[in-house]
Amino acid sequence: MVKLLLIALILIDGFSKEPINFKTTLIERDGVFYTFDLKEIEKFRVLKKADGYLSEPPRTVTADHCERSQGDKHSYYSEGDYWWPDPKNPNGKYIRRDGETNPNNFIAHRKSMILLSDIIGALSSAYIITKDEKYAQHAVRHLKAWFVDPDTKMTPNLLYGQAIKGRYSGRSIGIIDTIHLVEVALGAKVLCQSKSFKSKDQLMVKVWFKQYLDWINSHKYGLKEKQHPNNHGVCWSLQAAAFADFTGNTEILTWIRDQFKTVYLAQMMDQYGGFPKELKRTKPYGYSLFVLDAMAGVAQIASTSDDNLWTYELKDGRGMKKGLAFLMPYVIDKKAWPMKPDVMYWNEWPVRHPSILLGGLIFKNKDYLKTWSGLEADPKTFEVLRNLPLRHPLLWVHE
Repeated sequence: MVKLLLIALILIDGFSKEPINFKTTLIERDGVFYTFDLKEIEKFRVLKKADGYLSEPPRTVTADHCERSQGDKHSYYSEGDYWWPDPKNPNGKYIRRDGETNPNNFIAHRKSMILLSDIIGALSSAYIITKDEKYAQHAVRHLKAWFVDPDTKMTPNLLYGQAIKGRYSGRSIGIIDTIHLVEVALGAKVLCQSKSFKSKDQLMVKVWFKQYLDWINSHKYGLKEKQHPNNHGVCWSLQAAAFADFTGNTEILTWIRDQFKTVYLAQMMDQYGGFPKELKRTKPYGYSLFVLDAMAGVAQIASTSDDNLWTYELKDGRGMKKGLAFLMPYVIDKKAWPMKPDVMYWNEWPVRHPSILLGGLIFKNKDYLKTWSGLEADPKTFEVLRNLPLRHPLLWVHE
């Protein structure tokens, strides 16, 4: 049984500005020390996945094309989740059914990108554990296929994301789809330490991410999503932070830290630590978990030793600690959830959310860590996977 189950600790006021480590010492009330060893906890899962992916060939957006897409074979394309044929006019414009995913929408590019995220996450995590070049070498093969090879790479924009039949060829909110490139960027940064990731290939992959970051920070779709007043805005910052961290764009990271404080906390979080715009949805439980995970990812990437988003609080106490305190009782005991069950996928949540793990480590909360250890690490349901872009915690902590 993993060491996590041995953990007992006393909650300590304040917070060390040292980065989270793979091996973190936690203090029990009677002074006995126990160790939470993330590498040890992740080792079997990660290596099993990584070994399975060593024979997986790259599959990029060029492998599938939808006849409804206005882009070419290199253009990413997806369709809005909650849009359906109109029963009164089956061949006309689609109509919206919030929270109800249309199973007939084109999702091939999404599935390929989610697979890429899992492959790079698993292989780069395996490289962290073993330093075995076979994992890095195969990960680089996938990175080159997606971002370097002119025959198979994806165009660095999202002009055709979350299209709606009869209405839009693409939309600004489609940019949320590329949250699944967050762990790709984090994994690529880790792989830069490997001799298998040649300097010229590193440069070309970084060029792609720089181009895409520039696009989401300049095109009208990106600028609209950047200011979107709900989980979409947070997810813009989540991916922008990862891409900026990978390519060295400190200006965007500075903007994100300010946005986190002045908008995500001051305008989007309520006095109890919840997010009202997510709670109003037909899937309030799942959306609340999703936005808190995105907030945790932003805090983890964008924080500095002098500007720590994890411990920052408004004068009334709103911050990440309060956000976790609001939601975690319902993760620990889902039956206590005071609202109606989500309209779909109620039984599939929660899983191993990064906000639970990171919050447990940072705020030294044994209940969070024990809860995280007992949840599903590798969910299979597509709806869960598309809303869980952060699945490889070894990429989120420091050696």
